[in-house]
Amino acid sequence: MHPMLTIAVRAARKAGNLIAKHYETPDSVEATQKGTNDFVTNVDREAEHMIIDVIRKSYPKHTIISEECGELEGEDKDVQWIIDPLDGTTNFVKRFPHFAVSIAVRIKGRTEVAVVYDPMRNELFTATRGQGAQLNGYRLRGTNAKDLDGTILATGFPFKAKQHAKSYINVIGKLFTECADFRRTGSAALDLAYVAAGRVDGFFEVALKPWDFAGGELLVRESGGVVTDFVGGHNHYSSGNIVAGNPRVVKGILNTMREELSEALKR
Repeated sequence: MHPMLTIAVRAARKAGNLIAKHYETPDSVEATQKGTNDFVTNVDREAEHMIIDVIRKSYPKHTIISEECGELEGEDKDVQWIIDPLDGTTNFVKRFPHFAVSIAVRIKGRTEVAVVYDPMRNELFTATRGQGAQLNGYRLRGTNAKDLDGTILATGFPFKAKQHAKSYINVIGKLFTECADFRRTGSAALDLAYVAAGRVDGFFEVALKPWDFAGGELLVRESGGVVTDFVGGHNHYSSGNIVAGNPRVVKGILNTMREELSEALKR
């Protein structure tokens, strides 16, 4: 196992255990609103500190980019740990048991290691670049759908970027006539992990942050899929607009959404 993956797994499991413990005792959870429709809890922050402590013990000089703390610049700027301590906070607050810890390591702008951990199901998704993706040690392969017909697509509504609502709803409407159904579960990290596991055939979402998808992106790639922005390029780290799935499904999604995209979503 890649040494950084060992540390990422250790950190994710530790944070996941904390999250699961708090889930059992809802009175211990304090939620506050940090932006429009955007919540944070004491558990997000505690889990984040726990993950950072585990990383710092082994790699004190690495840079860490995390949802709640922002960028903690280290002496080594070439190595970045990108962390979402609790992806699916709203689910957690509502006691909807679907959320995950996401950790990715990028070296010189390329993701090398990824972990997405679902503490409620004890499902550990891992990937190392060039070595495939796994779920609890078993190799993952995405689906082999040949087009959108019969596919199940995952998505997330742009609840923090409602200026895109009209375009997004138009895209959904058009895709719905071509696929079988949608899933919208509230955790982009798990949506991407589910693409890698073949539980859904494809995924797309508007205006995500790198910590939402950095881990899941490598899982998809290492299970034989591709990840692009809304015009088939590689600008998703800056735009936050992401499409994932096997190459044929992604091609189908891109072709279908093309005419419905506003200029803002083509960037």
